[in-house]
Amino acid sequence: MKALLTPLGRIAALLASDPEASRVVPPTGFAARLTLFTAATMAFLAVFALALALASGRLADRWADALARTATVRISAPPGQMGTQTEAVLQILRTTPGIASARAMSDIEQRRLLEPWFGPDLPVETLPLPRLIEVTETRAGTDAEALRLRLAVEAPGAVFDDHTRWRQPLVRAAGRLRLLGWTAVLLIGASMAAMIALASNAALAANAQVIGVLRLVGARDIFIARAFVRRFTRRTLEGAAIGTLAGMGVVALLPGDGPDGFLTGLGFSGAQWIVPLLLPVLAGAIGFAATRWTAMRMLRRIT
Repeated sequence: MKALLTPLGRIAALLASDPEASRVVPPTGFAARLTLFTAATMAFLAVFALALALASGRLADRWADALARTATVRISAPPGQMGTQTEAVLQILRTTPGIASARAMSDIEQRRLLEPWFGPDLPVETLPLPRLIEVTETRAGTDAEALRLRLAVEAPGAVFDDHTRWRQPLVRAAGRLRLLGWTAVLLIGASMAAMIALASNAALAANAQVIGVLRLVGARDIFIARAFVRRFTRRTLEGAAIGTLAGMGVVALLPGDGPDGFLTGLGFSGAQWIVPLLLPVLAGAIGFAATRWTAMRMLRRIT
């Protein structure tokens, strides 16, 4: 935290002090407008990248929690023994630590599961389909291997599936989506730094004669650089604030969390709304660093 406050304190001191320094440099209208537009656009995009990263994190946690507590027991037995096997498995599950509930799915529910592949007219009652038992575990979970061994002894036709092979790819995909969001934020910050550096470089080159005159009257390079840095840092802060507020407004209009629908849950939740408010500050730091580096580099080249 102290390492972060030090550069931010320098930026605040720069903006609050020495306002006369920027007056010795002629206005750079195009470069200033370009910096303002770039900062606003990049901050606007960064808000959506942040929303994607944070929403993906919530999605990964929700999927991991939901799938980790659900399981299925598949029973394969002759029609005459299916009822007995089902009752035996249900009794085993009721007495197994870590199992919150267990119920056998009806033929109608199993038909609905198969409809996407075989259509609504599948004659489930005439097919030798296994019976499915839906299992919900407690947060503590159950010992899957011990339960499999018990089922193998007391109900040989039952197979316990804890959805591990389905859960891990989903959680991994959500994690990669979160990584993509944070990578986009970093790339947006790098692009902002590059654009601001180009704009400040153009402004310094356009005022090469003025810089030469200032040097003749005794102005030091640090004084001249401070004038440009102050101007471009302020433009970056203003543009980033505009872009951030616009982005937060658009994100607030997106659909909230829901069972289905496009872009549901893509946004901020609770205290996460504070996170995008840090973007203008970070953009100002990027503008300060990019402009200062460019200014000192250009001033060494201008004779």
